[in-house]
Amino acid sequence: MTYANKMVVVVKGLILHEGKVLIVQRAKDDEIGGGTWELVGGKIEFGEDLETALLREIKEEVGLDVTVEKILYATTFKTDPTRQVVILTYLCRSNNREVVLSKEHMDYRWSTKEQLRFLLTREIISDFERNNVFSLEGLL
Repeated sequence: MTYANKMVVVVKGLILHEGKVLIVQRAKDDEIGGGTWELVGGKIEFGEDLETALLREIKEEVGLDVTVEKILYATTFKTDPTRQVVILTYLCRSNNREVVLSKEHMDYRWSTKEQLRFLLTREIISDFERNNVFSLEGLL
């Protein structure tokens, strides 16, 4: 029996507010990366515009309305031999820090660069370093 390969496209927002970045902690029972910290975002629905999907995901996951400024970087990896994920990470800004978490996540933090280095996964930190995210203007 052969299985079809699957491609998943995800948009993430590096949301800045007063020099800090919003990160969220996945629910413990999440099958992929339960308990790990990540940027806000999620899968694009078929036919959806990239930035529209990002704004929708941010609103659903943390209740914020943000401004999408520009794409920061793209990366890809396999979660298993037949499933590849493509992640597009955008720089976003929020005028508000009042987060309302969805059930997908159990915690959030507005984090400095140092806190990001400590909390995010090694893979995300590598992407940040490769793409000079830590040297973004306005990031504490």
